Amino acid sequence: MSETHRPTAAEAFARLGRIKLGETDLDGVLTIVAELARATVPGADAVSVTLVRATGPATAAFTAELARSLDEAQYRRGHGPCLDAAASLQTLATPHTESESRWPDWAARAVDAGVLSALAVGLPVEEGVTGAINVYSTAPDAFDDEAVALAQTFAAYAAAALANAHVYDVQVTLAQQMRVAMESRAVIEQAKGIIMGERRCTPEEAIQILIGVSRQGNRKVRDIAAALVARAGRTS
Repeated sequence: MSETHRPTAAEAFARLGRIKLGETDLDGVLTIVAELARATVPGADAVSVTLVRATGPATAAFTAELARSLDEAQYRRGHGPCLDAAASLQTLATPHTESESRWPDWAARAVDAGVLSALAVGLPVEEGVTGAINVYSTAPDAFDDEAVALAQTFAAYAAAALANAHVYDVQVTLAQQMRVAMESRAVIEQAKGIIMGERRCTPEEAIQILIGVSRQGNRKVRDIAAALVARAGRTS
C-alpha cells in the first residue's frame, strides 16, 4: 500500500469488494484487510487481525510487529480488547492506555511499546469463527467518532470478504482432499490387481494382504500400494 496515497473510504470498500478469490487465498485476503485498514482508518499506526477458532485465538495478519506482540500478550492472559471484541462482536475503544482500567496489565504493556490508544472492532467471519480488527496508535485519543464509524463500516465489508474467502478456502481444501482420495483409490485398485494376478486370489483377499503389509511395516496402505505399482512398472 503506497504511503503517498491514503485511500478514501469508498476506495477501500471497493478494493475489498474486488478481491478475486481465485487469485489469492485466505491469508492473502487477511493481509489485504490489515494493510487497507491501516491506510484507511485515520490515526492508525499499526493494524492486526485476530481470528478466534476452536483451537484458540491467533493473529492472522499484521502490519507491524508491535501489533502482533500486543495481541499475543492478550492471548497469553486470556483477556484484552481484541479478545473481548471478538467474543462480543462489539467495538471497544481505548482512548488512553495510560489510564485504562479494564485490562491494566495489557495497557501497561501497550504504554511500554509506545501505543497510547487503540481500537478493537469485532469481526464475524464464519460459523464457529470470530475475530477482531485491532487498530493501534502511538498518539493518545487518536480515534474520534468519525474514525470509529469508519472502522466499523470497514469491518463489515472486511467480514463479508473474509467469510467468502473462508468458504472458498474450505471448498478448495475439500477438492484437494477428494483428488488425493481418488488418486489413492486408483493406485490401491492397481495394486489389488497386481496381487490378484500374482497370488491368484480374490479382490477381498488382495486388500487384506495390503492391509496386513501396511500394519506390519506401520505404513499407509496407499504408500504400500504405490510402491507395489512402481515395482511392477520397473519389472514389466
